[in-house]
Amino acid sequence: MSNDEKKAATVQNAEDDDDPDDWDKRIFSTGCSEENAKLTDCYYEKKDWRVCKKEMEIFRRCWKAHGNDKRTGMKDA
Repeated sequence: MSNDEKKAATVQNAEDDDDPDDWDKRIFSTGCSEENAKLTDCYYEKKDWRVCKKEMEIFRRCWKAHGNDKRTGMKDA
């Protein structure tokens, strides 16, 4: 394989990776993908959910506002 072919394959793999997978599609369908990303980023950076209470509450309000609690049968604890 030539260098040009390797570069083309690398670009193609990167483009394929940008396509939404099933997980992404499910998150986007909730209407709360941005809130989910912020919550996930917080946890990734802090490694402690307790530090991410603000992000969790914002995600929770979004989740309820979009009716996802009814759709998934989720109940508040």
